[in-house]
Amino acid sequence: MTASSPVSVARAFVEAINRRNASGIAKLMTEDHVFIDSLGMRVTGRQQMEKGWEGYFGMVPDYGITVEETFCDGSVVVMIGTAQGT
Repeated sequence: MTASSPVSVARAFVEAINRRNASGIAKLMTEDHVFIDSLGMRVTGRQQMEKGWEGYFGMVPDYGITVEETFCDGSVVVMIGTAQGT
């Protein structure tokens, strides 16, 4: 991945998620990416995350994110909006 602004990377994640493109999401991650869910479960690594997203899109095929506001302070990006799916 080439150097990009934090906001452009965050937006690229949202776009890849909304396209349900697990490989595109994974390409935005570092090899040692760590995901921690709301229950504290950890998934480590780009390949594991790609598999996880593929499985999630299988369970929730219409999942999508709508961003209404974006704030950035240095490398920290906050996106406010909604996520939904059935």
